[in-house]
Amino acid sequence: MKDLVSIITPCYNSAEFIEETIQSVLNQTYQNWEWLITDDLSKDNTVEIIQKYNDPRIKLQVLDQNGGAGNARNNSLERAAGRYIAFLDSDDFWYPEYLETMTDYMVENRAELVYCNYSRCNEQLQPVLKDFLADKVVTFSNLLKTCRLAPVSTMYDTQRVGKFLFPVKSKREDHVMWLNLLKVIPEGMPINKTLAKYRMRENSVSRKKKNIIKDQYLVYKDFMGFSTIKSLYYTANWAVNGFLKYSKIFN
Repeated sequence: MKDLVSIITPCYNSAEFIEETIQSVLNQTYQNWEWLITDDLSKDNTVEIIQKYNDPRIKLQVLDQNGGAGNARNNSLERAAGRYIAFLDSDDFWYPEYLETMTDYMVENRAELVYCNYSRCNEQLQPVLKDFLADKVVTFSNLLKTCRLAPVSTMYDTQRVGKFLFPVKSKREDHVMWLNLLKVIPEGMPINKTLAKYRMRENSVSRKKKNIIKDQYLVYKDFMGFSTIKSLYYTANWAVNGFLKYSKIFN
């Protein structure tokens, strides 16, 4: 029997998009999964929509108070029982072969972490940028300068590396978590195939690069323990790469 995949999803006020996300999971060709959804005290009908799906693999927990995406992901991770950890935010989308392609690659290549191409889309899931390409082996060193790993397109093997939680005091929790993981393993392997869609919402924090320079600096200064000069150096690299990553949006 194929190994269990634990899908980690935080959600907050996701009623507009959650049904598309749910369908993308139910349509997976790889069916041995559990889906740990943690609702961060949504104020809309997100929870009611999720509860309509009578599938025992969907395991919803609603928090008593809002704690942010990192805290919600940690709640799901602590409940996860699968060998493989996959991340899917409540407004993103997987192609049907996502889980099968990712797990097959990990088994065949004894990979500890893999990531794939993903489409960068607007709120209607129509492309607004060229696909982000998984075309480089990821290491701790090159991940310092730009974060090539996105939750929607990355999977790791807990049997090989254990579980990695998100820092709840950082607004750049994804990047910190990936860096901590890449301290333990030598590399993450690319799958140059588009298997996911990342929804670039107008109010997305990740789109407001100018507002998170300080938060990115703290990734290096506080969480990596770098000197001020070294932290500024990597922040500058990240800012330049971030501008290049998102500067060519077309209508």
